[in-house]
Amino acid sequence: MKTSTLTRADIVDTLVREVDLPRQQASDLLEFVLESMIQSLVQKRSVKISSFGSFYARQKAKRIGRNPKTGHEAIITPRRVVSFKPSQYMKEKVQRRKASE
Repeated sequence: MKTSTLTRADIVDTLVREVDLPRQQASDLLEFVLESMIQSLVQKRSVKISSFGSFYARQKAKRIGRNPKTGHEAIITPRRVVSFKPSQYMKEKVQRRKASE
């Protein structure tokens, strides 16, 4: 199975090809969308994209962790993390793709 990563450049190329946007405009559009998503998460708002999924920021509490190599315990500080929950539609499409391989 061939693995690859979808990059910003790949998305811009697709916008240029499929939507017939100039490259700079496609790049600006992608940057605007991504920055809007980031700003929503910073403001503690979730980002829901229909048929794709939801991104949300959540607070993780302070906890004690362990270095798996040494076994040494360390305190992990509280922090905010971004989580993603895929839509049911996405789950089904990925599962169908996986089953056909």
